[in-house]
Amino acid sequence: MNKTIIININGTVFHIEEDAYEILKEYMTNVKRHFLNSADSLEITTDIENRLAEMFSEILTHENKQVVVEQDVQSVIEQMGTVDEFDEIYEDAKTDTNSTNTYATGERRLFRDPDDHLVSGVCAGIANYFNIEPVWIRLAFALSFFFAGSGLLLYIILWIVIPKALTRADRMAMKGEKLNLQGFKNNLEEELSSVRNHLNNLGQEARPFVYKLRDFITDFAHHLGLFFNGAGKILIKILGVIILLAFFAGAIALVVTLVAFLGFGAGHGNGMFPMSIWVNEHADRIYIAAFLTAFIPVLTIILMLISAVFNTASISRSTGTTILVVWICAVSVLVFYIAKVGSNFRESASFTQTVNLKATPNNVYYLKLDNVKYLTRDDSLRLDVKNNFRNMILTNDFEDDPEPRNISVSIERSDISQPVMIESFTAKGHNYENALLNARDTKYIYIQEDSVLKLDDKLRRSPNSSWHAEYLDITIKLPLNSKVIIDQELNNRINLNNVSVNDCKNLNKQYNASSAAFIMTDNGLQCKVDTVVTVKTQTQIDSARKATSAKTIAKLQAQIDSTRKADSVLKHK
Repeated sequence: MNKTIIININGTVFHIEEDAYEILKEYMTNVKRHFLNSADSLEITTDIENRLAEMFSEILTHENKQVVVEQDVQSVIEQMGTVDEFDEIYEDAKTDTNSTNTYATGERRLFRDPDDHLVSGVCAGIANYFNIEPVWIRLAFALSFFFAGSGLLLYIILWIVIPKALTRADRMAMKGEKLNLQGFKNNLEEELSSVRNHLNNLGQEARPFVYKLRDFITDFAHHLGLFFNGAGKILIKILGVIILLAFFAGAIALVVTLVAFLGFGAGHGNGMFPMSIWVNEHADRIYIAAFLTAFIPVLTIILMLISAVFNTASISRSTGTTILVVWICAVSVLVFYIAKVGSNFRESASFTQTVNLKATPNNVYYLKLDNVKYLTRDDSLRLDVKNNFRNMILTNDFEDDPEPRNISVSIERSDISQPVMIESFTAKGHNYENALLNARDTKYIYIQEDSVLKLDDKLRRSPNSSWHAEYLDITIKLPLNSKVIIDQELNNRINLNNVSVNDCKNLNKQYNASSAAFIMTDNGLQCKVDTVVTVKTQTQIDSARKATSAKTIAKLQAQIDSTRKADSVLKHK
């Protein structure tokens, strides 16, 4: 039976036998006496006590017991080393000038280094674990940022997962130093040496941040250059070939586009927007100038990449000068003609004309979209409409027009009984007269058949004329109490001011209807809402079907009974 006492080692409570306690107390007294004259004796003895507490906790946990015995204390002291043994090793190391390793190394553990960090110490901690320079780890993370940001995500995960080296023991384990007296002593001397170097370089550290940033960039560029001189050369060549192929593809696309516009008229006859702005107005010169403006830089980059990747001769000065002059001329021509085209939109002009519509006896008007396809004279001759499509009407498929919609329709109340349509034409030009002529050279097609008014969805220009922001605002004025039925298709293709067919159909719960009815009131055109709108439920529908079926069966039964009576009368006769 042995006497036990309770001790506290830096916040951790242990039950220890009295004999073991005396040995431990003597050991710690020698340790404190040895480090008494050190500059940081309190911190190092505290770290040693923390290490002792960790070791005792590991022993108790591993052997599943609750009391520290003398054998445990002796085992811990043997691992930590006594003061006398440490002094002998340290003196031998000082006298041995050929020695390169004064103390043994232990197993490394992964921590974030708080003493050597740019952000959180992740790179420095990984570098300590693998015993390499931190700059290589930082360079690897910097390069990985360009691969879909994977490096940033990995860095954040490691920042969260890897613990920070807070204590001296953590920093020693991070660098693989033995956690014994010898290791603590050497770590303390390294730390003091680092402090002395820091004091010597205080003037360097006190420099402005701009100079520190400059030195960091210079150092990073130096190491990056070393990397590129090695394995980086292969990566640079591969990346250069990929970029070269991309620019080759861009050059081919530019050539194909130019051929399509010049050789096949892709930008002339189809009225594509914005090409329709400068159609027949120096279009070929604009296309060639735009092509050279884009193609010459691409060609220059291709030649430079070929020279860099395959180590061929670079572009001569005379060739480079010629290419530069051609490019400047192309840019100048392009800017000149763009400014010339832009001057055609300097002024705006408009005119208005009124057209009388046919009045209907009951004041009911149907507004529909004209689905007839109107061809130009050239298109009619090309398709030979008279022979190939005699007595046929070509319908419009309403393909999406790349130009902005240039028709708007307003329906208002008329003060007289005669319905009228007011057309306001607007266009732009380089002066007022030219803008007025551009507006006059437009044509709008509409057809009235009795009470049906068919409206075209676009304002048409003269064939082969360029776009000058032509616009038509139509105002249809109808008498009071006129009824207007508007097709959904018309509402989809033409902007109807303050009128929505969809909203009117929703009010009447006619979601699948193809049109909606409106009434002209004192306040303008209003949706005609049915006073009673009923929606039958499924039960009502089933009941109605049953009632209809019963009536049908009763009717058939009556016919059968009547036939039977007639047959019986004939038999009696």
